[in-house]
Amino acid sequence: MAGNRRHVAGLLLLSLGQMVLAAGGSKEAYQSDKEKPHGISARQLGVEEVVFVIQSQSNSFHAGQAHKRREDLLRQALAASQKAPVVLLLHTLSDNEGDWSILPLLPYLSSTFGKNSSWMLFLEEDTHVEVGRLLGALAHFDHQKEWFLGKPLRDHESTIIHHYAFAEKPSVFAYPDFSAAWALSVPLLVRLADKVQQRPPESDFTIDLKHEVALYIWDKGAGPRLTGVPQLCTEPEGSPRALGACATALRRPPFPCGEPVKKEDLFVAVKTCRKFHVERVPVIKKTWEPDAAHVEYYSDYADPSVPTVDLGVPNTERGHCGKTFAILQRFLSGDVPDTQWLLIVDDDTLISLPRLRRLLSCYRASEAVYLGERYGYGLGQGGYSYITGGGGMAFSREAVTRLLASGCKCYSDDAPDDMVLGMCLNALRIPATHSPLFHQARPEDYAADLLAHQLPISFHKHWNVDPVALFDKWLREERPPALPKSEL
Repeated sequence: MAGNRRHVAGLLLLSLGQMVLAAGGSKEAYQSDKEKPHGISARQLGVEEVVFVIQSQSNSFHAGQAHKRREDLLRQALAASQKAPVVLLLHTLSDNEGDWSILPLLPYLSSTFGKNSSWMLFLEEDTHVEVGRLLGALAHFDHQKEWFLGKPLRDHESTIIHHYAFAEKPSVFAYPDFSAAWALSVPLLVRLADKVQQRPPESDFTIDLKHEVALYIWDKGAGPRLTGVPQLCTEPEGSPRALGACATALRRPPFPCGEPVKKEDLFVAVKTCRKFHVERVPVIKKTWEPDAAHVEYYSDYADPSVPTVDLGVPNTERGHCGKTFAILQRFLSGDVPDTQWLLIVDDDTLISLPRLRRLLSCYRASEAVYLGERYGYGLGQGGYSYITGGGGMAFSREAVTRLLASGCKCYSDDAPDDMVLGMCLNALRIPATHSPLFHQARPEDYAADLLAHQLPISFHKHWNVDPVALFDKWLREERPPALPKSEL
């Protein structure tokens, strides 16, 4: 696989004359103090010893955000008269679909950068880095030993998305918040790269990458646990704590892209069935349906009280692929309003449509966009990514048009619709674009520190929760008062 990698490091060494130097950086900023928290004298760490890997995506919006992050890192280094660091954009390194799951990428990173670097730092496109503080924080750790560093997240209840790991006491295991950046020392990187080649991850599914990476590194006690680094933060950039102590911060406002997509340009399709018309549909009508200009409920029974549309596809206990493809075909027909965006949700999905419309403003409707919470299947063996259905699947009209024109279809009505869609769209080279604001599970299934810096778009499942109260707490936004009919 390494032979197929495009070695981009040389392209990243921008000359000083080509850069507009950022203010405020200085060589002295890279000097660390002489504390010895890990048994060594803190040393001056050069920025050229750190390889920055931005966990980027190929969608044009995300690629643009990642390029801005790379330019900022290079500006900071050059403003301090440092050598330009290697800054890699993950989505450009190869054509391997599984690179976003990090572990398949480690052999390449080890063979290419393992001999001339001390640290591999992973960050997201919205992670702002104060390079001087980062180097000072890393300098306190002996780079010749194995270190796995990050901002710890902990589960306080066992959760399905982590396969109920550590069920008796979930909080004993820490895993990194990717938004704060996380780091591997090169000795650990080299060993993990060898391990990946000899013993790939056992699970076929990638569901919550940060937890699964931490489990693979820990290796049931044979490897290191995550060490928390206080300077790795998820505070908003510019906040007092970020300015005073943090090496990383979150740069973005939640939705930075301008005017929201109009209500009238989003069509919402709800998958339901007869037995849930009374139990689940009323929850939707009490929560998010008033924010939808166009919504239809698709069932195995035409119920005028909802109303529902019978697509002629029998209900199945699982999968629902036949129903989903019938929805896609109806979206392109003249039977529903002509909109640029389609959202498909389950009848137990709770979603903020105003937040979704603000998020969609970041994307071009003219592109093939396939958006939601990304999962993976068989990524280490040439598999594919897919958007998990429970959190909501958003499509541009262009994506639906290309999908149906390809002739790809369900192999059975009860096939898993989200996975079949992933296979079809992967074959068309339409990427599954990930947003961490969609959630396949309930708020209780996620670390509180993770949700604390999110403005979530969706949650899924009514199990053991009051769904209306959950919506009110996490997703409801004030609606403008309705105009009197005389003013309409």
